[in-house]
This record gives sequence, structure tokens and C-alpha cells, in this order.
Amino acid sequence: MSDPAKTRRHAERVRELVASLVREIKDPRLGMVTVTDARITGDLRDATVYYTVLGDQAEQSATAAALESAKGMLRSRVGHALGLRHSPSLTFILDNVLDHAKEIDDLLAAARNRDAEVQRLAAGKQYAGDPDPYKSEPEDDEDAGAGTDTDDRVGAREERG
Repeated sequence: MSDPAKTRRHAERVRELVASLVREIKDPRLGMVTVTDARITGDLRDATVYYTVLGDQAEQSATAAALESAKGMLRSRVGHALGLRHSPSLTFILDNVLDHAKEIDDLLAAARNRDAEVQRLAAGKQYAGDPDPYKSEPEDDEDAGAGTDTDDRVGAREERG
């Protein structure tokens, strides 16, 4: 098992290296790529690189093909720069950050709309039942403790005497 801090450092270094090396790729299919993250396994043999592409679905698929064809060059350059015994294999995954952000925004908007509808329906309404559901018997302070202290003292005197 590898040191987690070392693994994180290598993953960050892989991200930086791939981001700088992508600019050197001369493939016309390659679009506006941003490397967002990289993860590497504990044995440092497999690295997953997450990226985004500015553009539509066609540009995303063309960029994926360009990265796949440049994978060998990127792997050898990353392995050489890391100085590891084995160059990690690279897997590229399209990171749909914008799609996820839009989905989350849509879910939050729907929740706000439902909350507003509940508030609208609840305006001017009252709870069902009594305002105080915990009924209690009225306490009579004068009768409650009267005679208990004197009765106890009298009973104690009778036992002694």
C-alpha cells in the first residue's frame, strides 16, 4: 500500500504534466481542452485524467479521439518526468462539470419552487387541534403541600413516644 500523500502528489504532478503536454499535441481534432483533475492508483500504475472541452458534442468526441491517439506519447513523457520505474497507463474521462452544475441548479430551482408553493398554501392557515396539545391539570399550590410536614412530624413523635 502506498503513502496517500505521495499518491496525491503524483496525481497532482500527472495533472500538471498532462495539462502542459496537451498544448504540444499537433492534432487538428484537439479542441479547447482543460485538464480538471487526475487520480492515480496506490501502486502508481494507472492514472485517470479528467478533462473538459469547450464546444458541442462533435468537438468533445473529436478531442477524445485526439487524446486517445496521443496517449502513448503522453504516457512516455509523463513516466519519464515522474521518474517512476513503470510509466502509469493513462485513461482520459470527459468531465461534464457544466452539465452537472446545470443539473444541480435545476434541482435547486425546483426545490425553491416547491418550497414557495408550500409557503403559499400555508399562508393564513392554522394548525389542526388545540394550540397547546399538552393539557395539564391546574395546580392548587395551597392545597398541594398542606399538612404533609406536620403530619410527618406528628407521626414521628407518635413512634418515639
